[in-house]
Amino acid sequence: MSAAFGARLAAAVDDHGPLCVGVDPHPGLLEAWGLPDDASGLRDFGLRVVDAVGGRVAAVKPQSAFFERHGSRGVAALEDVVAAARAAGTLVVMDAKRGDIGSTMGAYADAYLRDGSPLAADALTVSPFLGVGSLAPAVEAALGSGRGLFVLCLTSNPEGATVQHARRGAGADVETVAAHVAREAARLNAPAVAAGDAMGSVGLVVGATTGDAAARTGTDLEAVAGPLLAPGVGAQGAGPAELAAVFGAARRQVLASSSRGVLRAGPDAAALRAAARSAADEAHAALRG
Repeated sequence: MSAAFGARLAAAVDDHGPLCVGVDPHPGLLEAWGLPDDASGLRDFGLRVVDAVGGRVAAVKPQSAFFERHGSRGVAALEDVVAAARAAGTLVVMDAKRGDIGSTMGAYADAYLRDGSPLAADALTVSPFLGVGSLAPAVEAALGSGRGLFVLCLTSNPEGATVQHARRGAGADVETVAAHVAREAARLNAPAVAAGDAMGSVGLVVGATTGDAAARTGTDLEAVAGPLLAPGVGAQGAGPAELAAVFGAARRQVLASSSRGVLRAGPDAAALRAAARSAADEAHAALRG
């Protein structure tokens, strides 16, 4: 990679707006697009999305699970989608939410963050809930190759608060799990920020519909000094007011993610482009206005 992920993402957002378009070949969307729910349908769906929005949005975010459900042929389709996005010059955030320990985490890092891997993305979503330290192989692989990570922090599912809002430590050192994850991300980003980068390459996943969760958990999103991937924009309910409320002073770090909100405009390429442009404009007004 010619530059660190944080710097490349900042440049892409400046060029195209703070929007990431999900590539989620959900069975219902495949049916709506007139495509079969098999590997060929997945490939056609993903390539149509990339053809429509590639080079026009900051990033695309394939949801690995929808491809994996069709086995090796589904994964091969995912490889083709990643390659097409790369050829279009569009950043790829692989939404795989990997999390494990030791050599197994290293193997995941090798699959998604190694130069030459057919699944190599510009960034990978990962889970820190085996301990932030368990992500060390992924951190090393990402930062060593100019790639990035988005670490789950405050998610929008109701069950997430059970873990993410829980408190750890004792006395003056008590903090929530979410605040701890954010603080560790800030620590990892400190060298890049000190070197003058616009932001570091270790970001967080913070749901756009989480309301005041960051404030209630004492999670300093602005101090992370890295990108904040915000799923839940559009069809899932978050609009400009919600984005402003959730992220506050950290708004300029946000990469808003929209999947169904854009994809339901398909399969017509012009309609997909128009939906993506509208979503990007709305996100820009909420986050950069």
